[in-house]
Amino acid sequence: MKTPKRLEEALIKLYNSFHNDELNPECCTACAVGNILDNFDSWKHLSNSHGSLELSYVGRVHENLGRKFNGYSPLELLETEKIFLEACGFKTPLCHYNPKPKNPTDKETLFNGLCAVVSHLCALDNIANVMDYSKIFEYEERNPVYKFDVIYS
Repeated sequence: MKTPKRLEEALIKLYNSFHNDELNPECCTACAVGNILDNFDSWKHLSNSHGSLELSYVGRVHENLGRKFNGYSPLELLETEKIFLEACGFKTPLCHYNPKPKNPTDKETLFNGLCAVVSHLCALDNIANVMDYSKIFEYEERNPVYKFDVIYS
C-alpha cells in the first residue's frame, strides 16, 4: 500500500523536528501542527483556543470551502493538535490555570505526543499505524511469523 503524500510529508517533518529538538507543544510554530504546516503560525486562527476542536469563524469558512493546508482540513489539524497536547500531558484547551507537564519539551513527553499523533494521522488516511511494531513479535507455534535477515558486523 502506498503512503499518501500528506502523511509521508507530515511524518518526515515530525521526525526531523523531534530529532532536531525543534518540537515544542507550547509554541504554535513548533508544535505538531506548526511543524506539519512548515513552522507557520497562521493555523492558530482556525480556532479561538489552542487545543480546542471548536472552529473559529475563519476556521469554519476554510472548512466549508473545503480548503486544505498541506493536505489537511482545518478540523483535522485541530484534532491533531488536541491529540498531541493531551498525549503530552496538557489539559485542553490550553489555559494558564489548566494542568500541564512539568517539562513539556522532555523527550519522553514529546515521544508520547508524537506516537499519538502518528496513530491519528495514519487513521485519517486508513493506513495501519506505522509505529506499531507488535507485528514483528507475532508467532505461531513458537516460531516467528515474520523473519528478518540479521547482519552482524
